Amino acid sequence: MAIIQNDTAGSALGRRGFLKTSAAAAAIAVTGGAIIHSGEAWGLEAKALTPAAMRTLVVLARDIFPHDRLADKFYAVAVKGWDEKAAADAAAKAMVLGGIATLDAIAQSSHGTAYADVAWEADRVAILRQAEGGAFFQAVHGGLVVSLYNNPDVWPLFGYQGESASKGGYVKRGFNDIEWL
Repeated sequence: MAIIQNDTAGSALGRRGFLKTSAAAAAIAVTGGAIIHSGEAWGLEAKALTPAAMRTLVVLARDIFPHDRLADKFYAVAVKGWDEKAAADAAAKAMVLGGIATLDAIAQSSHGTAYADVAWEADRVAILRQAEGGAFFQAVHGGLVVSLYNNPDVWPLFGYQGESASKGGYVKRGFNDIEWL
């Protein structure tokens, strides 16, 4: 899940940095009826979808909208709605499981493993490009726009202070603040 990137241009990733990011890569575990992230101390219980399917949805969400500053828990909360839809609607469950099966089949043919287990983000994105015209990808992508970015817990991580009308509007709350420039 972790992507190894250098923070400073031209510097090589040291042994400690590599080990630190490698340890984070194996932090999501699928167990029983839940997925658990040991490094960030969160878990997500799946009702209708398997924990492996939920793990795939979390990886998919991160690949569609990659933000290094967002923890996996925000992506898990964003895709939790698909588990609830699958519990209420058999057609939604079939669409999600069919879409995941398609991603896994593409990944299996090109990388010999399931989509969520493909190590490099660029390889997973290439798999997504093959499936982006399908109903599953379009539905998940459209749902993530709302479920990920409409989460008030995510807003401060992007510098958004939330709605301003109840607090006097943007003119009194930083409209002329140009520190970002």
